[in-house]
Amino acid sequence: MSTETNRSPATPSPPTPTDGSPAAPHRLILPTVLAGVFITTLDFFIVNVAIPSLQTDLGASASAIEWVVAGFGLAYGVGLITGGRLGDLYGRRRMFLLGLGLFTVASLLCGVAQTGGFLIFSRVLQGLAAAMLAPQVLALLGTIFTGAARLKVFAGYGLAMGLAAVFGQLIGGLLIEADIAGWGWRSCFLVNLPFCLFIMFLTLRVVPESRAEGRPKLDLLGVVVITLALVALVLPLIEGREHDWPLWTWLSFAAFAVLTAVFVAVERSIAAKGGSPLVNIAMFGDRAFVVGLACQVVFWIGQASFFLVLALYMQAGRGLSALEAGLLFAAIGAGYMYTSMNATKFAAKLGRQVLAVGALLMAAGLIVLGVTAAQLGAGGHTAWLIPGLVIDGAGMGLAVAPLASTVLARVNPQYAGSASGVLTTGLQIGNSIGVAVIGVIFYNALGERPDTSAYAHAFDMGIIFLVAVAATLALLVQALPRTNAGK
Repeated sequence: MSTETNRSPATPSPPTPTDGSPAAPHRLILPTVLAGVFITTLDFFIVNVAIPSLQTDLGASASAIEWVVAGFGLAYGVGLITGGRLGDLYGRRRMFLLGLGLFTVASLLCGVAQTGGFLIFSRVLQGLAAAMLAPQVLALLGTIFTGAARLKVFAGYGLAMGLAAVFGQLIGGLLIEADIAGWGWRSCFLVNLPFCLFIMFLTLRVVPESRAEGRPKLDLLGVVVITLALVALVLPLIEGREHDWPLWTWLSFAAFAVLTAVFVAVERSIAAKGGSPLVNIAMFGDRAFVVGLACQVVFWIGQASFFLVLALYMQAGRGLSALEAGLLFAAIGAGYMYTSMNATKFAAKLGRQVLAVGALLMAAGLIVLGVTAAQLGAGGHTAWLIPGLVIDGAGMGLAVAPLASTVLARVNPQYAGSASGVLTTGLQIGNSIGVAVIGVIFYNALGERPDTSAYAHAFDMGIIFLVAVAATLALLVQALPRTNAGK
């Protein structure tokens, strides 16, 4: 048996300096591993600017378009906890590589899709691949970095996700405008191929293997039940509006409640027998975790949904090209970059309230954006939207980087590992729910024969929902337990 297999999780790489930074031969570990989470997050958001052209090209319905976005997030969110357990069992680097390989194949399938249904299938496959890859990132970094370096690494993790989210639209716009080899919107997916292959090459060279102690078993029954429960929740949210909320949608919501109760019973039974439950239900007795999970879900409900309706408003409603829309998205990135680069300092001064300040800034930016869009009407230059976008981006930057660390700092240490997996799952499920809910609001407001004013009205209705989401986050933060510093 190789020395790599026998290596303890506490010593997954050669000795490191006392400051917790990696030894010189492994300086590429951090950018290599973060590149994995960057590309998977990017693919959730890059598709937004491609939606108008791919909808026309494939003849996809509004429901299919929502599934192109939400299907990725649902598969991603459902598979994250299972993906983390597979890494514990079979090796985190191995699962990281396997996830990247499957993500590469799925990206190719997305790029050659000829129908909306095949694209949805390929996007779901992408989400499953991302779920295999993403949980390994924090697990690998947590075993390689220690002390102060670990805090910086986790801040870099949040920054990588945020940059992928806010600049995804600009990158997508540039790719579509460049129209490489006549690929158009397909280049948003095909560009992943060389990037993923390069990450795999670096991973094999510089990233050490690690496994969890005790080799926990995979809770297959828990995987099946929670998967069915989450599908029962999101499926009617996406399909219900287009079919005028038939009986099956309400039965599906009821099934979600029943399946959730069954999942809790199954996990408690496994834990009582000394087994390895997929989720440690005892965590939900910890107030910090419950409130923190709610904060995570609520924050991300507002992210993918906002980027989706903004892209639809700017391209379908205002007639902007993918590149022009992407450049406007860069205004969000400007505000985001400033606050996210300084988020650690703000968090040190404000504690948990840094999240509330970020939420209130987002709400302010959204209000400015909604008022501006209403005043522009059918005329006026979209550059007037920039101030609202910058303010909203600044709020995102204050919230996204400190969110997980602020929550985990208040969670009982015995639940830290499991809590990280569930919080990450909450991120993706929040994205999927947000897209589903805002799809109902936006398309109902849009009407059957939309013009520019109809898109402006639908966008404003979406803004009202998003402001409510941001205000809810600011209120939820107040329920987080105080730290010893009292913040």
